[in-house]
Order: sequence, then C-alpha cells, then structure tokens
Amino acid sequence: MSETAATSLSVRDTPELEADVIIVGAGPAGSTTAYHLAQAGLDVLLLEKTSFPREKVCGDGLTPRAVKQLAAMGVSFDDKGWIRNRGLRIIGGGVRLELPWPDLAEYPGFGLVRTRYDFDRILADQAVSAGARLCENTTVTAPILDARTDRVAGVQAKNPHGEPVSYRAPLVIAADGNSSRLAVALGIRRRDDRPMGVAVRTYFTSPRHDDDFLESWLELWDNSGAKNVLLPGYGWVFGVGDGTCNVGLGILDSSAGFREIDYRKLLRLWTASMPEEWGFTEERQRGPIRGAALPMGFNRTPHYTRGLMLVGDAGGMVNPFNGEGIAYAMEAGHIAADVVVQALSRPTVQARERTLHRYPQVLSDAYGGYYTLGRCFVKMIGNPDFMKLATRYGLPQRTLMKFMLKMLANLTEPSRGDAMDRVINGMSKMAPAA
Repeated sequence: MSETAATSLSVRDTPELEADVIIVGAGPAGSTTAYHLAQAGLDVLLLEKTSFPREKVCGDGLTPRAVKQLAAMGVSFDDKGWIRNRGLRIIGGGVRLELPWPDLAEYPGFGLVRTRYDFDRILADQAVSAGARLCENTTVTAPILDARTDRVAGVQAKNPHGEPVSYRAPLVIAADGNSSRLAVALGIRRRDDRPMGVAVRTYFTSPRHDDDFLESWLELWDNSGAKNVLLPGYGWVFGVGDGTCNVGLGILDSSAGFREIDYRKLLRLWTASMPEEWGFTEERQRGPIRGAALPMGFNRTPHYTRGLMLVGDAGGMVNPFNGEGIAYAMEAGHIAADVVVQALSRPTVQARERTLHRYPQVLSDAYGGYYTLGRCFVKMIGNPDFMKLATRYGLPQRTLMKFMLKMLANLTEPSRGDAMDRVINGMSKMAPAA
C-alpha cells in the first residue's frame, strides 16, 4: 500500500465502494467494532451476507460483561424484548444452587436474555446510527491483495443482485465467524491445541419463560431406559420472556466420543427427562434444533497480519470456562476499534503498522492468562469421573461455588476487590498467555 493510497482516503472516485475500514460480518463483534470506529469519526463499511432480522444459534443469555458493552453502545433495556436475570442457578449432584451476579463496581449487577433473531439487528442499528454504512445481502468471497506488498487492500464480494463488486480500504476486519473465509484465505488456520465446543438449542413454549435466573445443568441424565445414564456435556434453560425458553446443551471436544455424538438426539433425550409441566415436549417445540461450533481460547492466531484484523469467533474468542462468546466479541470489537483509531492517526505507514501489530498483544494481556486457565479447566471437566466428584462434593459448598461463578463468568474487580477477586486475578496474571 503506497503512502498516497493510505492518506488520501477523502479523495474518492467511487466513495460508496471505499472506506477507512471495511468490516465483514455484522454480528456482535462486527457491529460493536463498527459502532466505536464510527463514533471516532472514521468512515466504516459494514458488510453482512444475510439480512436482518435473522436466525442465529445461541443460548441468548447475556452476562453482566455483555450488558456493560451494550450500555457503552447506548442500547436501552426498557422495551419488553429484554428480560433481566439476577444470576445463575446451578443444578447437579442433587443440589440446586442460586448464585446472584457479584456486586461489582466494574460491571452491572444484572444479566439479560434476548434472542439473536433481533439482538444483532439492534447492534447493527446502533452502528448505523453512529455513522457506519451497512450493506446487507452482501457476500464477501475473498480478500483483495496489493500486488506489490501482498497486503489486504479490500474485499471481493457479491452484491444483493449476485453481481461481483470490489470494496477497498487500507484495513479490513474479519468478524465473519468461526469459518472465517478471510482468515483462511490468508493462511490463518485454526489451532489444534485450543478447545472447541458444539452447542445445540431449540425453543419450547413453557411456563418457565419469565425465570429471573439463568439455569445451568452440570449433569445431563437420560432417564428413558431401564437405568439412568449420565450424558456428556452441560445444559441450560434460559427464559426468553416471550412465552418460550431457550433450551440447549454444550459439549466440549475433551469429552469422550465428541465427534461421534448425535447432539440433536442428545438434546431430545435430556429434555424428555424434564418434568412434563415445563413443556419441553415435541408438540410444544418451536423451531428445529440448531447447532453451532464454539471456537474457544484464541483458537485462530495471529489476530492481526497484513492489513487483516480478526474479531470475535473469527479469532476464536469464546471463553473456555463457560462458552460465552457475545461479551468477548463485543469487548474485542471495542479493543480493536481503539487500536485502529490510534493506528490511522499515525502520520506514516510504518507507524500505523506498528500500532496495528499491538492488537494481538493487547488481547493477550487482557485474556491470555485467563484463557490458559480455561483450557486446563476444559481438560478436567472432560473427564466424567472428575465431573462426578466436582458436582457431588463441590456444589454443596456455597462459598466455593461463589468463587467458581466469578471465575467462570470472569467477573472480578480488576484492581480493588475481595479475596476471591485477588486470587482469580493473580492466577490469570501468573498463567502463561501461550
């Protein structure tokens, strides 16, 4: 990329096809990044292959980490589409434990539930209101590489009419999900030494739709046969507030037989064991069982190279401890925007590139040690004997479980806090961010 091309962004022959930054994917990662970049005055082009509203596989539960990011984007929680929750209910080993979200200055004291059917539209609308340009039904097919520098200089795409079109910008951000066509095109492939999960979910009409706790089941039992059988993975029941519950389960690749498991059958077996009055039956199911991969613990790196930055699932940013992806996608989007704003303010190509190369290190400083701990946790809970002992002897210990809630949800005060906060923060700092 020449110095002239990098600095003459305001002089365009085809302004609708050029921008300061192109973002591919208008999920939580892409829209959050677009919002903060547009707020800073940059010309942002946000390309989305589908149109809103759209279906997206997710648990629909938002912890206080995600709520904080939504508030930073000016999202209002007043309309009836949001249902607040007070904490996490954990069920396993014959124990039912309700743990309120920690009382912290850093994060709000409540979580939310909202279906992804319109959640992503809300974030995209916030990005547009800040000044980003959104192009729906636009499928990005490949990066454009500068022939001289081999650096990304834009993207090739198909517009809503299926016609080829080229968009150009000095920086492209891949927020295009787990498969990330852009990352693969640049040879950035998934790491086999990072955990991967699979989640499946569906909706049921249920009287439990207005539950004010997120519910997590650490043991999944199949009661359909002559004896109870412990199934791999963990389950959830999240009330959506609209008459339905989001019911699903997640399985980690550290579980035995991960690749051979029929996840949809597993969900049907588990829900069939639920009390009949909850309504988790076939006739009250709303929509099919859908599944999605959970790329965890930075399973695709580097997060910046040759003019391409990875955000969200494209960079494997799901929390290994609890499978939470939205909060980390939004936080990474905010981090990415801060780095990009600083980079594009630099007077030379070399200075801009040095600043952009800070992005992976900033992410590593924020999450590297914590994700390392999470990878160790994944290995432990993949062992059914460990899980049996943990649920039998750990769940009854309320103080221990309060600690685990803070640990799994990554909810601590960064500087000041109680003894639990200091232990968790200390462990995260000491763990290598490899």
